[in-house]
Amino acid sequence: MLNEENLRKKLDRIDKKGYGAYQSLVGQYNFPYFTLVIDKVPKDPYAPPRSGIFRIQVQRSHPKIIDANIDSKIKEIAFRDFIARCFYQSIKKIKPKRRGTGHSGMISISFPGQLILERTSVIINKDIIEIRFYIALPAFGRRVNANGAREMLLQELPEIVFDSLFENNIDTQALIQHIQTAEDAEFLRNELESRNLVAFIADQSILPRKSGISDYPLDRRQAIPFLSPESLKLKIKLPNAGTISGMGIPKGVTLIVGGGFHGKSTLLNTIESAIYNHVPADGREQCASLAETVKIRSYSGRSIVKTNISPFIQNLPLEKDTSAFSTENASGSTSQAASIVEAIEAGAKVLLMDEDTCATNFMIRDKKMQELVHKKDEPITPFIDKVQQLYQERGVSTILVLGGAGDYFEVADNVIQMLKFKPLDVTKKAQQIIGHLPKKRASENTNGSFNITERIPLAKSINPYRGKKKRVKISGKYSIQFGNDTIDLTDVEQLIEQPQTRAVALAIEYARRYMNEQMGIKDLINQVEYDISQNGLDILGPRISGDLARFSILELAFALNRIRSLQVIQKRQISS
Repeated sequence: MLNEENLRKKLDRIDKKGYGAYQSLVGQYNFPYFTLVIDKVPKDPYAPPRSGIFRIQVQRSHPKIIDANIDSKIKEIAFRDFIARCFYQSIKKIKPKRRGTGHSGMISISFPGQLILERTSVIINKDIIEIRFYIALPAFGRRVNANGAREMLLQELPEIVFDSLFENNIDTQALIQHIQTAEDAEFLRNELESRNLVAFIADQSILPRKSGISDYPLDRRQAIPFLSPESLKLKIKLPNAGTISGMGIPKGVTLIVGGGFHGKSTLLNTIESAIYNHVPADGREQCASLAETVKIRSYSGRSIVKTNISPFIQNLPLEKDTSAFSTENASGSTSQAASIVEAIEAGAKVLLMDEDTCATNFMIRDKKMQELVHKKDEPITPFIDKVQQLYQERGVSTILVLGGAGDYFEVADNVIQMLKFKPLDVTKKAQQIIGHLPKKRASENTNGSFNITERIPLAKSINPYRGKKKRVKISGKYSIQFGNDTIDLTDVEQLIEQPQTRAVALAIEYARRYMNEQMGIKDLINQVEYDISQNGLDILGPRISGDLARFSILELAFALNRIRSLQVIQKRQISS
């Protein structure tokens, strides 16, 4: 194996040559304490740095290298996540400077946000810790800048490794806390089902974020800590933090009500993100939701393929079949109906909705509208008339943010009012209001049982090629370029980091190998999840990557359903 002196000599030989000469650096180089592996170098200084891949490998047994007891999967994930953050912070300390044209001089690692996720930026086995990162080797024009490359590879990189992986430079208490926080959150999530809960929000949690575009917590000096109402308060003993108290949200239909700007959507957003574990001091690290929780909204213009939306919509003009409904340009109501059915088909147990992003005519028809437009002239059965049936027949709970549709009190099991960011249990008060006031509307649920028809996606309709060239990449967090298709994920709000979207894109292509005209969407996504669990995220792509992160398997189902070229076979009704 080559060493750092060999790397130095290679750089001397290619100085001022064309940028492609950097390709000669591909290989492995022994440094004191670590090995540098150069797998691929970008072919142009203007190419995205992530088009190359560099790796650092250190021996876990080395006495100077940080290590941890990772005797469970969640501990391993948390340790890897912590190392990624250390490496990221060490790069920021070094502040690599611009060294020429294009991206010259950039050193980067996939940015770790507020979630503790399984990521490919750090891989650990029983012997080795491996960090995957990106370097934009410097150039003048399109000529090699060997002096800048020597500084980056032979000075700055060893300094980053020393700062981020040597035990003497690591806050070991912070590492322990990071691992224990993830372990507690995972334990908390696993407790929900046995306690008949769909979510738990710990007392003293800080739910508000810095801003509408930031996932960082609002300063504790400005935020109002969460405090559960006594009627919903329960205690849970965690493996590390001990006994904590907080609000448990039971299965069934739960309304979150209140005036504008009092914290309704903030609470829902916390429940939405709590399918994942959060870093210490995030404010939501002791909040958990069932993993099968999904956010639903209307989104006009999306495509729908042979989806049985008849539980919500029937008797369309021109006798259009809604038991196998297809459109390339869904309305708000049909898009929301389809998303609910697709979610249940894929295995969702909890639906989250905010009236601000729902189609009004899908959610409710009030008494006055019922008087004006008779049911026989209205194809839509509003959600208010199906939400309890959805729970009673299929065990699917709903948490719904409302500010203006009090008729939902009649179908709610629990009503939580947010008042100046404090939750109040107003279920009894809502029931009293129902008793005092005359019934305002008649139920329109005449569509029978809530049946879901299983669909089988066809591999031939999911083509990753554009002409002869494979094209699978993301454009931001909510758009995937897949062959000739642009998959719009704007309404898939639980995607939090771009590496999750990138992994979803690769998972779509990976899933094609199981598409055999027999396997339905739920079995398909579960097979992909099983393969990832057994072999890691690397299994999704043709080459190793440092820029993938674990996603909810329901997000894969939603992405599949938003491929405009998708073709499916309807298989059979899925029994309740």
